[in-house]
Amino acid sequence: MSQLKKGAALSYLTIILTNVVGLALTPFIIQYLGNDEYGLYTLIGALVGYISVLDFGLNNTIVRFVAKYRAKEDKVGEQNFLATVMIIYAAISVLIVLAGIGMYLNIESVFDTLTSSELEKAKIMFLILIFNLAISLPGGAFTAICSAYEHFVFPRSVLIAKYLMRSVMVVALLMFGGRAISIVVLDTILNVLVVGLNLYYAFAILKVRFKLVSFEKSFVLEIFSYSIWIFVFALVGQFQWQSGQVILGTLTRPDAVAVYGVGILLGTSYGAFSTAISGVFLPRATTMTVKEASSEELTSMMIRIGRFSLLVLLMILGGFLVFGQQFIALWVGNDYADSWTIALVIMVSYTLPLTQSFANSILEARSLFAFKALVYISLIAIGTGIGAFLVTDFGTPGMVFGAAGGWILAQIAMNIYYNRVVKLQMLRFFKELLSGIFPVFVLLLAIGYGIDQIPGSGWLNLAIKLTIFVSVYAAAIFKFGMNPYERQTFSHFIPFLNRFSNA
Repeated sequence: MSQLKKGAALSYLTIILTNVVGLALTPFIIQYLGNDEYGLYTLIGALVGYISVLDFGLNNTIVRFVAKYRAKEDKVGEQNFLATVMIIYAAISVLIVLAGIGMYLNIESVFDTLTSSELEKAKIMFLILIFNLAISLPGGAFTAICSAYEHFVFPRSVLIAKYLMRSVMVVALLMFGGRAISIVVLDTILNVLVVGLNLYYAFAILKVRFKLVSFEKSFVLEIFSYSIWIFVFALVGQFQWQSGQVILGTLTRPDAVAVYGVGILLGTSYGAFSTAISGVFLPRATTMTVKEASSEELTSMMIRIGRFSLLVLLMILGGFLVFGQQFIALWVGNDYADSWTIALVIMVSYTLPLTQSFANSILEARSLFAFKALVYISLIAIGTGIGAFLVTDFGTPGMVFGAAGGWILAQIAMNIYYNRVVKLQMLRFFKELLSGIFPVFVLLLAIGYGIDQIPGSGWLNLAIKLTIFVSVYAAAIFKFGMNPYERQTFSHFIPFLNRFSNA
């Protein structure tokens, strides 16, 4: 199997692992830390997350430029580029430390709802995480170099090993009396080890070398002209939901931040399942855009990818809508009941853009990313401001109502843009996207609420309900929701379905 195929398989494994580990560890960490300290832990993590975007999209830029130099067999150009980037990263590390010092000196005024002991813990965690970032962000360059050389297996294997080791060590730390600071120290040590291993692989195995031939302002501007919009999207990704944690930290107690954090964990995990589906088709879609396929052909591919994503997303969304409250009560306890509302709002908001992932390939191929970046960053900022205002009347869920409002407005603006500027046939897209699938989904929700009436409240009861729901969903959507192409595709992977489709 090629590095590319192995790397793709390991990427899917990483997605599954991070979500499963996150779901499994969260209630354990909450049990040992308590609601307040867990909220403090997620609050500081969200605050430092804003500084983490200061890599300005350089990792993606490294992949693109190194691959270009390798294609041209320009070893001198590659070495000069990498040396230039490492100088830029050195400046970024200094910037991170300075920004961290500035935020450290103002933590007390920003989070004035924290007690003195909570502030002391927050400051220690913050300093450790700033050091972590100053090392790991430049260290990410070596992972990017491996990707540019199409050596995917080693860095992804190291990442998987890191997740597994972290899971075991977090459990051990907490069982032996460790607290939130212990977890932050552990994460820092593991990140430094990962950077060291990837650095060794790049120099010893790939024989990468840095050699500065010339440091030109025009070349630096060329690098940033490509990376700036990646940076803006990183801001969007960091800002759209995590900003609520920081705002809640300034307005409420850490336990409210913990509730919000659990809702975000569940809501954002939802998108990973769609990525595993759409990622299979995106290489073909990108080829179509490069070859200047017609509007009708592009729309057809967007519909095809969108329907496969929607089939998976609606099963998860329906299951969480009907059984999510019972799951959260069993998973982290009744104190986190509002997490269901927060997660559900995020899932509903995410569903449409996740079915339109192909549109990103079109925007990238036509250099139209700037518009999307500006739309998202402006409307999500407005939505976050509204969310902060709604916290007073609606509590923790009010934060996500405002943020989701901005996200939905951005989606409306982008769909108008897709139709008028990109010339995608959006009315046809929505009609064919929902054809067959949506009516079956509505019917299955009604059936799901009937299944939910099965008496009981434990994990076994929930497992029985989910098994029945997923089985009924799969059978009904296969028979009545899918078109012939989709049934054929699923039957290819699951031969048993051939007999069912002919029934």
